[in-house]
This record gives sequence, structure tokens and C-alpha cells, in this order.
Amino acid sequence: MDKSSTKKHRARRRSPGLTQRGNIWWIDKRLKGLDSPLRESTGTSDLEEAERYLAKRISDIRNATIYGMRLERTFQEAAVKYLEENTHKRSLHVDAENLTTVMPFIKDLSLQRVHDSSLRPFVKYQLDKGLSQGTINRRLAIVRRILNLAARSWRDEHGLTWLETAPLITLPSYEPRQSYVLSWEEQKALFQRLPDYLSQACLFDVNCGAREQEVCQLRWDWEIVFEGRSLFLLPKQLTKNKQDRILVPNDAAQTVLNQVRHQHDDYVFSYKGKRLRNLRTMAWRKAWVASGLPQEKMIRQGVHNLRHTYATRLRAAGVSHEDRKDLLGHSNGSMTTHYSQAEISNLMAASNKACEEMVKPLLTLARVRNAQLGNSHNSPTVDNIEGLKVERKIRL
Repeated sequence: MDKSSTKKHRARRRSPGLTQRGNIWWIDKRLKGLDSPLRESTGTSDLEEAERYLAKRISDIRNATIYGMRLERTFQEAAVKYLEENTHKRSLHVDAENLTTVMPFIKDLSLQRVHDSSLRPFVKYQLDKGLSQGTINRRLAIVRRILNLAARSWRDEHGLTWLETAPLITLPSYEPRQSYVLSWEEQKALFQRLPDYLSQACLFDVNCGAREQEVCQLRWDWEIVFEGRSLFLLPKQLTKNKQDRILVPNDAAQTVLNQVRHQHDDYVFSYKGKRLRNLRTMAWRKAWVASGLPQEKMIRQGVHNLRHTYATRLRAAGVSHEDRKDLLGHSNGSMTTHYSQAEISNLMAASNKACEEMVKPLLTLARVRNAQLGNSHNSPTVDNIEGLKVERKIRL
């Protein structure tokens, strides 16, 4: 039998509903119970494999429409769906990283087989690596979130949820790591060991209480000059609570701004012509260790210790509860504050109280608590407010 006759013979024997496009077999078939034809790729150029795929799809659809049986889907399919549906989420890259960490332990498990027992090897591996329970819980939380969506929200073309019931994913309780309050001597020892570009950024941070990426992405075109001083109006795209807020550097931070003003056209802090990506670099780690600062728990807090130090110094200097909230950029939606020029001046004076000569004698208590209680002291009491809005009447 020649090739042409073989091709015709095989074409006559193929299952109805299969058509070939290029080298791939595609399904185009009407099925009872479906409002529209089933049209999808089999993903193969092999006719026999394509026919097996078609037979399974017909069986799955019949079981779903007649017997109410759900299609068996893998957790990987659900993870892909979650990522595709949440491209708008600002922290999606964090979810993706957490999924990348846990997926080698889930592999090709179906949704029904992902539960505490199947995740136990992952938890053990993370603990053996020395990761905190908080970090492990955050990685398990995205798994739990996907399983809950599969059981409650996601439905197939037959109206059935992807998963009948979401299994309970246990997140063990743990004690969060405490931030570390730097004394003036520790701050000096740490910053002296940092390269100049990093020392400047960290000195600015400890004198205005910004979050790490607020420092790294700080732009000159956000600067507002008020009474001869620099303020920065941070856009909601950058802030943690997605609300515009004002950053109020004190005198020490103003000195840093004068030093870096002409180093980059766009970004306040840069290195070799590019903006800083993060502050907790290898240079930061080495300087922290060389300064004799606590390592086991504190080094992972990174530069958040600087923000915490600033907040503690404000409280020690007697800055009011409301002013501390505003300076740290917290919000709870309870009110909206419109800042007048007088209020801006008040915040500038409050921020300046965190400078060394103003607060040094008052920090003895913080040092004692760090030493005696193993840094078990509580963070400054900072309630939240709704976002900060600056009156545009400010004279630029």
C-alpha cells in the first residue's frame, strides 16, 4: 500500500470530531449537555494519542453533566489560573515566588491531594533550612488561598466548582520577630562600615522612617520645598497602604539630601548611575555582623530596624501619638487629615526631635530593654489613619 492510500485509509478511520491543523490534531465536536461545540487542541500530532484524549474529554464531560462528577485538575493548573487572574495585584510577584518555592513538593498532585500531610515534607525542608515559621506560613497561605478559590469561586462550564471542599491547611502559631532599636553608638558603628552610597541612604532612612522601597525609589520630582526644607509627596503606587503620603525628613536627613542632590537626575539615591534596588545588600549584612549587632533574629529584619529606631526615638522624645502616626505613614481609614501649612510645620518640628542631640538621653530605657529582655520590647504604639492628603495650597 503506497503512502497516499495509507493517508486516505487513516483519514477515513479517525474519530469524528478530530481535524488536523498543521501537525496538531484539534477537537471540533458537538456534545450533549454543552451549549457550544467543544473546540480545543489535543496538543499532539499523533492520531492515536489524540483519539485517546478526545475519548477522555467526552467521558469527563458526560460524568460532569449526567453524574455531577468534577473534572480532576492539578494544583499547577489552579496556580496558573490564580496568577493569570491577579495580574493587577501589586504583590503578585511575592505570591509567584512563594508558589515557586512550594511547587517542587506538590509537583503534579491533583487539587484533592493537596493537604497538610502532602505539604509536611515542604514544611520540614523549610524548617531544616532555618526559615522562620512566619515565612513558612506565608508560603502556605498562598496554597490555602488557591484551594479556597477552587472550592468556592472557580466553576467549570457545568457550574461545578473545581474542588468540592477545600482541605484545612494548618498555619501554626508563632511569635513574630521583633525589630531592633539601634543606640546612637551602634548606629555610628554600623554606618561607618557601610560604603558611602549606602551609608547616606540608611542615614536618611533612620531620620525619616521611610520603608525600604520608599527610599530606593525616591524621586526628585516628588520633592516639595516648604520654608526652605525638603518634603516628599509619595504617590500611592509606592506606599504600602496605597495612599499618597508625605515624607518629612529631619535636619540630619536634610544634610544627606544636600550631599546627594546632584548625583542623579531622577532618583535621590543611586549607585553607579542607577537607582538603588534595595538597602539590605551584602555590604549591609557584613557591616551589621562586623558591628557586633544581634544576628540570629535581627539581621532578617534588615533596614526595617531603621524605621523602627526612628519611631522609637520619636516616642522617646515625646512626639505625640497622632504626629507619630502621620510621620510613619500609617492608616486605618478612621479619618482623613488635610494638612495646612501650620500642620506641616508642626510635623517638621516633630520629625526633628528624632535627631541625636534632642533624644539621646531618653533612649537609655530602650537599650536596657534590648539587653535585658532579649529585644522582647513592644513596637511603638502606632495606630493608623486613613491616608495623608496635603493641601495643594502649600507654597512651592
